[in-house]
Amino acid sequence: MDEIPKSKFKLKGEIIQVVRGIAIYQTGASPYWYARIRDPNKKKYVVRSTNETSRVKARQVAQEISQSLIKQEPTPPKEYTFKYYANRFVASGKRMVENGERNGNYIRTSRLMLDNDNWGLMKTFGHMDIRELRTRHWIEFLNNLSKRRSDLSTSTRNMLSATFRNVMKEARQDGVIDDVPDTPRTKVKDNPRPFFRFYPLVSKEQDAYQKLLTVAEGMADIGVVVRSTTITTELRDIILFITHSFVRPITTELYALRHRDVTVAQNPKRLILTIRDGKTGYRVSNTMEASVSVYERINIRYPDADPDDYIFLPEYKNRTTAGKIIQRQFRALLTSCGVVDDPFSGGKHSIYSLRHTAICMRIILSEGKVNIFNLAKNAGTSVEQIERFYARYLPLSAEMAKNLQSFTDELKPEIKIQVEDKNGDWITVKKFDKNTKKIKTEMTAAKKKFKNCRIRAIDENMNLLDLKTV
Repeated sequence: MDEIPKSKFKLKGEIIQVVRGIAIYQTGASPYWYARIRDPNKKKYVVRSTNETSRVKARQVAQEISQSLIKQEPTPPKEYTFKYYANRFVASGKRMVENGERNGNYIRTSRLMLDNDNWGLMKTFGHMDIRELRTRHWIEFLNNLSKRRSDLSTSTRNMLSATFRNVMKEARQDGVIDDVPDTPRTKVKDNPRPFFRFYPLVSKEQDAYQKLLTVAEGMADIGVVVRSTTITTELRDIILFITHSFVRPITTELYALRHRDVTVAQNPKRLILTIRDGKTGYRVSNTMEASVSVYERINIRYPDADPDDYIFLPEYKNRTTAGKIIQRQFRALLTSCGVVDDPFSGGKHSIYSLRHTAICMRIILSEGKVNIFNLAKNAGTSVEQIERFYARYLPLSAEMAKNLQSFTDELKPEIKIQVEDKNGDWITVKKFDKNTKKIKTEMTAAKKKFKNCRIRAIDENMNLLDLKTV
């Protein structure tokens, strides 16, 4: 029988007691001595590396660490810790999700920001007295985070900031603190979203979108198997459906659609989809005509479907499983087509690139005449998002750019006063016709009503107004 290898963390020698409550020892994992010290405030033992290879120096460092622990502030009462109000915030968020006030992703993202083992907020702030937290603590956290995890994206850092502020707001609502500390946001660098180039952006020979459809049909014809599941014509229909319906390929949108959520409408011919719990909440979305043909094929594919049956892969009741199957098949398709990487954005393609393709396709094929407000509403996003991540990177002609920036008569030139909510989203609280004097009056009123909130004024084209110049 083979001998079980010894653990590198096994003790190397004996544990040496320095004084009562302080001991030093070594393991095979490190040349340094470790100090095991009784923390009188937390009423438990803590282990710290002395960063010393000498036993004599390690004894001295262990005593210094012990003294620093004694000098630390006493542990705050449980009901005043950051952890206590973080749990309160999560519980409150769960209730909002259950009541339909928030999307489930809201609380899942918040918990990730709080509990991540490597960079979560609880690791740094959990034990701290929430009454003593200041902006400097947040800046110190960001500085340390930059040293340890420089790879974290700007959006992740801003989500950490939003979650931190939300926890602090729970304490403010309880009257435990008067103000929420400022948390300077990191400027986000907008990168173009990867999408499949199509004609007339590229030549017909370089049309990546059409290539996907052609190769998907061929893979279905020969029955390519990916991880024990066979690719069928359903994969090609899913590609068409996403591109012509704008739905997100996620469990709460595409894979949550049931037959009772789909209505075939005329003039123009389209599907009306009820997205019950999408990324941005409830919405009703209108598809392009091509989606109707896809739905007709679905009804032929599953002739005995009930209203409560899912329209794609209905045999999988676990919709996360259904989504993973399609993702694996789509990755195999990308490899077969040779379009895993997007040379234009520098990113990698995924099934989500189809949604990006859908939005770009509407802008280009309509020659800029599509109403961007209606497009954003239909896709469950915002005008600002479309302009930031899609329109600005498309090669638009002067006429298309002019049409893109135009609005219907319903959207007359106006000023909006907006307030930033818990998620970092801007919510419009006041709208009025352009009037220089009224801007200052409404901004003053908003600042009084929404204390400790960020407030801004924008025009109908989403331009931020500088109140010093109006």
